[in-house]
Amino acid sequence: MSQVIPEKYRDLFNKKAFASLGTLMPDGRPQVTPVWVDVEGDLVIINSAKGRQKDRNLRRDPRVSLAVIDPDNPYRYLELRGRVVEITEQGAAAHIDKMAKKYLGVDSYPYKNPNEIRVIYKIQPDHATMMG
Repeated sequence: MSQVIPEKYRDLFNKKAFASLGTLMPDGRPQVTPVWVDVEGDLVIINSAKGRQKDRNLRRDPRVSLAVIDPDNPYRYLELRGRVVEITEQGAAAHIDKMAKKYLGVDSYPYKNPNEIRVIYKIQPDHATMMG
């Protein structure tokens, strides 16, 4: 598969840019959540807790859409559509600390809940739309 994320927009994943993640509810209605976002090669990475609505939705139906808006220019954005190709707990606790460093400037995720299990979702985009 050719690279879906254009090089010109990869900088968004280095900024404190939130993504609006769209998933599908069991009845087909859309559900949108703001999420921290990361990238590994051609995969988009998000992190959440097991059992949350987006977790349940993604386990049932892996189709997603993400809109990442440039915090420095709200008229510049990247919209991706694709599928979750991997769901794993491995490395998820360390990854949320990495995201806390990026988004909050702290070494450890300050909202840790000992009763929840962190999960990484790896998304393979297959379509991109961009502006700006």
